[in-house]
Amino acid sequence: MILRHLSAGARNSDVQGPHPLELFPEEIVGVLASMGEPPFRARQLFGWMHVRGTLTFERMKNLPPALRRRLSDSFPEPATVEQSLSSEDGTRKAVVRFPDGAAVETVIMPTTKPGIVTQCLSTQVGCAMGCVFCHSGIAGLARNLSAAEILVQVVLARSLLRPGERLGGAVYMGMGEPLHNYDAVVRSVRLLGHPEGAHISPRRITISTVGLVPEIVRLGKDLGGKVGLAVSLHAGSAETRRKLLPIDRRYPIEEVVRAISNWPIAPRRRVTIEYTLVQGVNDDLTEADRLARLLRGLPVKINLIPLNTHEGTVLGPPPESGVSEFQERLAAAGLSVFVRRQRGGDIAAACGQLALRGDAPARRRPPRIDGSASVARMPRPGE
Repeated sequence: MILRHLSAGARNSDVQGPHPLELFPEEIVGVLASMGEPPFRARQLFGWMHVRGTLTFERMKNLPPALRRRLSDSFPEPATVEQSLSSEDGTRKAVVRFPDGAAVETVIMPTTKPGIVTQCLSTQVGCAMGCVFCHSGIAGLARNLSAAEILVQVVLARSLLRPGERLGGAVYMGMGEPLHNYDAVVRSVRLLGHPEGAHISPRRITISTVGLVPEIVRLGKDLGGKVGLAVSLHAGSAETRRKLLPIDRRYPIEEVVRAISNWPIAPRRRVTIEYTLVQGVNDDLTEADRLARLLRGLPVKINLIPLNTHEGTVLGPPPESGVSEFQERLAAAGLSVFVRRQRGGDIAAACGQLALRGDAPARRRPPRIDGSASVARMPRPGE
């Protein structure tokens, strides 16, 4: 059953199945029909949740009181904001707590356009990938999020928006590996883009991955290349990448690049290559040359990310001069390359700093830079 952990707390759960937040209007019709309600109620309910951002059924005043009570008894609120933090640079972070006690973090980031913000969404409680520089995966993977638990981050983040602000896009770059939770992620993307809901264009949504090759191929087919794709390479060679990303032993860097080359890229779009610069590991100019050869001729842009430090690692970024030299080397090879400067570092909201909270697997030792780290067991579908 989808979302079984959300409906488990219902008081008189005479309706079984997923929370309405992760259903399309035509699917909500079936839920309400079992309650004896006419089809037009489905679009009313969908509008309350996705347009007005209301998840408390008792506030949906154009629904009959009896229906509001029945919905409240059948579906608990998916999550609450436990804590919110604001950075000096305008970034905001929220800790979102679910009924089972698990929690994730989501981040709102200002853009260069006044009043337009982008939200960074989490897709799993923890992460199984074991990337050595990322705080989210140190404790391993607790569970996947449902589509409703991904979407509720968007709804709850409205309380953090300032007057005149609106959500202009979303990046699936928070806690977890999005393509490891494929079905829930794709459903949430489609719901975000629904014309009767938030109506966020797929062009304004980017999905990040460490390189799950079969899922990259599947995503390209299912969404037609309309969403942005960001791939975490973090190296120009398999030898270096395996020190940082254990997943390279399952999907080698050459296979990942082949999947990028076959991505159904839309006109004037490029695949984003994420490259976290770790001092003494992957910041040598030889690695830049390898990366340039690997990506030659592909429609990509490179985001260099000087490592954002956190309590779970002793690793650090190269000096500013080293970052500049790496960028210049890639640019000289004809690649489009940008440096992503830290945002929200004072509230631990920068890339790689989001941490697992609440119930979690036994905490592991921080991974080592010797290629010995491993990918945790991947849950079976439905777990």
